[in-house]
Amino acid sequence: MIRLLSSAKQCCGLMALGFILVGTPVHAQEEERGGNIALAKEYVRKGENEKAAFLFSRLRTDEQTAPNILPDYVSALQALHQYKDAEKLVKKGIRQRPQEPSYGVALGGVYDASGDKSAASKQYERVLSQLTAEQVVPVATEFAKRNQLDWTEKTYLRGRVLAKNDREYGPQLIQLYTQTQQTDKLLAETLRLVQDDAQQLPFVRNMLQNSLHEEKDFDALEKQLLANVQKYPEQMVYSELLLWLQMQRHDFTGALVQAKALDRRSRAEGGRVMDLASIAQRNKDYESAISGYEYVIREYRTGPFYGIARQRLVQAREEQVRNTYPVDPAKIRSLIGEYQQVLTELGKTPDTAPVLRNMATLYAFQLDEQDKAITLLQEVINMPRANADVVDEAKINLADIYLLRDEPWEATLLYSQVEKSHKDSPVGYEAKLRNARLSYFAGDFKLAQSHLDILKLATSREIANDAMQLSLFITDNTAMDTAGIALHDYAKVEQLVFQNKIPQAVQGIDNLLRKYPGHALMDDGWYLKAQLQRRTGDYQGALNTLQSITANPKYDVLSDDALFLSASILEENLQDREKAKEVYNQVLVKYPGSIYTAEARKRFRKLRGDAVNQ
Repeated sequence: MIRLLSSAKQCCGLMALGFILVGTPVHAQEEERGGNIALAKEYVRKGENEKAAFLFSRLRTDEQTAPNILPDYVSALQALHQYKDAEKLVKKGIRQRPQEPSYGVALGGVYDASGDKSAASKQYERVLSQLTAEQVVPVATEFAKRNQLDWTEKTYLRGRVLAKNDREYGPQLIQLYTQTQQTDKLLAETLRLVQDDAQQLPFVRNMLQNSLHEEKDFDALEKQLLANVQKYPEQMVYSELLLWLQMQRHDFTGALVQAKALDRRSRAEGGRVMDLASIAQRNKDYESAISGYEYVIREYRTGPFYGIARQRLVQAREEQVRNTYPVDPAKIRSLIGEYQQVLTELGKTPDTAPVLRNMATLYAFQLDEQDKAITLLQEVINMPRANADVVDEAKINLADIYLLRDEPWEATLLYSQVEKSHKDSPVGYEAKLRNARLSYFAGDFKLAQSHLDILKLATSREIANDAMQLSLFITDNTAMDTAGIALHDYAKVEQLVFQNKIPQAVQGIDNLLRKYPGHALMDDGWYLKAQLQRRTGDYQGALNTLQSITANPKYDVLSDDALFLSASILEENLQDREKAKEVYNQVLVKYPGSIYTAEARKRFRKLRGDAVNQ
């Protein structure tokens, strides 16, 4: 009885709508019709499909099949399971408006909604078989709106056949494959863009940068690039992309192979290899950097990069020696001898002034022969026609030596001179950073912060990042301890490290750890101590110290740093490859967003025995 009453009420409501329409004067019917269309669409939106269908049915036949009405009308009929009516409506629309390519897709959608998948598939195939070049995008868009992504892909591929161009609709397919996470197809489509159009290379790099997230993605791209390099040896663009990929993975050994090949083909006289070697050196892959510089020296003795390659070769070896602990004084003297050979071969000129600077820093910081260092730096400062940047860099080095000698006023005077002579330049920013660090060592944290606040806006990203890190470090460790008592003691330890007084620095850290148990500086103290233990050759002691960080959840900020350093010690110093591989994998699993992820991945793959390009 209740159901009958409800049906009666609904019938009365629809009749009332009918009376309203019938009773509307002729001159106002057009205006009323527009209002009813809007009302019907609103009913569809609210799910009141019976009311919507009734209003749509009162429209003229040609109006019912209009592009702005038919989709909503069909939607209402499908919601009411009136599939035959929906089918008739769409077929009528196809007859009346054959120029509307989306109607064929809509008919397939009716079959799909009714559960007749076979009929839907046949209709979609019919749409593709009748497709014209002008209809490709609107039909693909209609399929995409209905979430028929397989048919969206088929439409674009059919359009490619019609256009007789296998790169047509590339951006649309790339977007589709990105959305559906079809990595292999995405990579193939992306690479196809650059096959005959090297101008697309920046766009393709950007697309790949946004698409590669997991190790398998990098592997898949590398596989395709290697295949393309062999299949299309005349296409330099694939070698360019392979070089880019290997640099993204920090695989500088493989990248060096590609750089050499590209250098020969482009007749760059060693320029491509120099660029790669420089990047490898900045990323502390000294073997690859050294190999690159040696290649340029060997192959291009009369080339434009020979002189700089001779200097950078020794610089790379120097960095390798200084970062191999414990530092061997005999190797330091050997490096000084190599620098002297460069000066003998190339002469003491403004171009070789950096060699004198490098020798000076070795004498001062590694051999504690400060007088020799000062003599060399004064020679650079007084050199006629020497580059102004090189001269001021020598002044910074000289100020550092004054700091070694506990003469901070002499140091800050030189730093300030460089700041004034090189405002808004990397050298000037570096001098200001040194002044900030000097204030930090002295415990004048407010003055240090005033320098650092300016440096946060420096044009050099590296200096800005260093300034930001020190600024945050000071802020974090004076938040609760406003007087900065513990931080003052920690800064003194860091000054000892700068002065290369390692035993005293380790003793200072131990005192700090006993004096301020539970302080926020503890994790930094443990981490610094581990670094110093490594420098002195106490590798097991360093691992034990790092365990104090990795085993304690409250030290989470430095956990990835500690884990990566542990893996490095195991690999480089203790030669425990299996254990190192295990710890690198922990970095990848536990800290996928860490700054160490790329390097950890590279080292893990190398230890795992993955093939390296030769």
